[in-house]
Amino acid sequence: MTHRDSPPDILIVDDNELIRAAVSDLLGEYLVCHTRQAASGPEALRLLHEAVPDLVLLDVTMPRMDGYAVCRALRADAATREVPVIFLTGERTTESIVKGFEAGGNDYLLKPYENRELLARVRVHIELKQQRDELKLRNSELEAALARIKRLEGIIPICMYCKKIRNDGTMWQRFEQYIEEHSDAYFTHGVCPDCFNEQCRLLEQQVDETD
Repeated sequence: MTHRDSPPDILIVDDNELIRAAVSDLLGEYLVCHTRQAASGPEALRLLHEAVPDLVLLDVTMPRMDGYAVCRALRADAATREVPVIFLTGERTTESIVKGFEAGGNDYLLKPYENRELLARVRVHIELKQQRDELKLRNSELEAALARIKRLEGIIPICMYCKKIRNDGTMWQRFEQYIEEHSDAYFTHGVCPDCFNEQCRLLEQQVDETD
């Protein structure tokens, strides 16, 4: 997955070098993106593991490993499971189209394709992928924030004289220590006016007694 501010990374998988070049040139001319190319299924899987792309344009009919097998392998890997896949193929039967979706494909575009249609489908799937990534990031940030929040609830035993709090065991802790351990609050010490006046009174009393 690319950084949110980086151009989307698109992997083009086709055993025909001319088709790979034509698709790469088309995307480079009309979209702000980065493209990589693979000439076979095994090469595609290697590139997928080196860097997870934002979209895969995948041919079906290839030697050694067809596009269906590549897509199934992609879906079986947690790292690449959510990468959108558009099949680009000349296979026109209903069976082949259904097989592509059953293998985990997100879309299906028949060759020869219209350039405008290919660009439109690529834009849609890239935008959907970016929205999913953004939502996932926001959810992760929210979960992290919630994990940092500790709630104080229920009845808290507190000494009526020294104001120490009994923790979950049998130990008694200073009030501020207990609060700091059970929440995100921290204390900074000061003196309120009433206590300041009382301390001044006591100090004056001590001075008078020494005289």
